[in-house]
Amino acid sequence: MSSEDFTYADVGATREEHFCPPGFHPMNVRTRLGEGEEVFQRASEAVLTWEMHRAMGVGVDASAERAAPGVDVTVTLAGMIKAPCRVVWTLEEPRRTGWAYGTLTGHPECGEESFVVDRTGDGTVWLTVNAFSRPAKWYARAGGLATRGLQHAYARRCGNVLRNLATEGGEDT
Repeated sequence: MSSEDFTYADVGATREEHFCPPGFHPMNVRTRLGEGEEVFQRASEAVLTWEMHRAMGVGVDASAERAAPGVDVTVTLAGMIKAPCRVVWTLEEPRRTGWAYGTLTGHPECGEESFVVDRTGDGTVWLTVNAFSRPAKWYARAGGLATRGLQHAYARRCGNVLRNLATEGGEDT
């Protein structure tokens, strides 16, 4: 996988949770999903198979059924905005699972976003959406702070939807 295909230089940098390259805006949203191994397993599978994204009502066109480095993914928002990305890393450990994708040409933003499910020592299960980005298209630049607000709202919605999927009908807040 060539870093030349991406629209930014720091490919894979979301592995470091609070890293943000100069000129980009950071985002880190953490949502409690529930407790226990079963919640962790369900949440992990929903993240790795695009189920979380599809349950949010966004279109997902992926070149594989599971996230893996090199898999191309196009997320479609509102049936109009197409956001081409490529998975840059995945993580499957006993207490942490997730992946990140980076933006390709045509994406309204430039940067990287990760989705990591982790189970802490007390059994609590969390989703962390970590990203760094900056506008790439005119309409993303024109949106300014509203665009960043929408990104944060999307990350919070990921957590709420994943909580529902992992706890079989938990409250969607």
